Amino acid sequence: MADARTTAVQVKAPIGQYGGGFMVSREAKAVCEEYGLGPREFYFRGRCGVLGECHADVVTSVAVFFPPSHVEESWNGGRKLPAEQAVELYAEVCRAWGRRKLGGHDGCARIAELLQPVVDQASPVGAPLFAGWRAVPLADDPPARAVQLMHVVRELRGALHGNAVVAAGLHPLEATLATGHDTTPFGEVTGERIARFFQWPEPYATPGPDVVARRAAVEETTDDLMAPVFSVLDDSETDELIGLLRFGHGR
Repeated sequence: MADARTTAVQVKAPIGQYGGGFMVSREAKAVCEEYGLGPREFYFRGRCGVLGECHADVVTSVAVFFPPSHVEESWNGGRKLPAEQAVELYAEVCRAWGRRKLGGHDGCARIAELLQPVVDQASPVGAPLFAGWRAVPLADDPPARAVQLMHVVRELRGALHGNAVVAAGLHPLEATLATGHDTTPFGEVTGERIARFFQWPEPYATPGPDVVARRAAVEETTDDLMAPVFSVLDDSETDELIGLLRFGHGR
């Protein structure tokens, strides 16, 4: 039977995939077209709008792995869409994507049932986006509810991961470039491709052995920090959650 830390390791890839897949979906694109927003303008306004109408530096503080200039440009460029409305639209994109992708999966109701106490009892300390998204009302239908809860758990892991990167003395770009050199949930995606996607200016330095080792240690630390989050489930429930989430990984 899986303990809490094993569960954190086993579920991070499918939760990362399904809790964040809506962000680059056709549903998100449709909202951008309707409201005249760039993809990153909607991304930052929607995802980080739970922080309210704040200064771009506040958004930068939680969007750890993006260049501050890109965050500022995107956040301010999307101000035509009020933060509260952006969150509502982003949440609905998440739900609609969940219905489209998982509408035929019978396990969604149970996934949601298992993730609910995980989300409810987790500490929000050091994880403001998690806290903000936990306060957003959940959908009633199982596919949408399951994906929305996965998004909330993903925000928690993302925050704890960012904290671990900072604590390890790594620059976010260093940590990004070292991704793919260790066992991360990104699989074969290289650090340079991620850095380019995040809009870090090139050229990129090749991470040295010390950076790669610290990045690997950060992943272990993040798993350690997520273990207590899943300790609210008993052994049979953790095994069940891992099994239910196998439908998504690599699909």
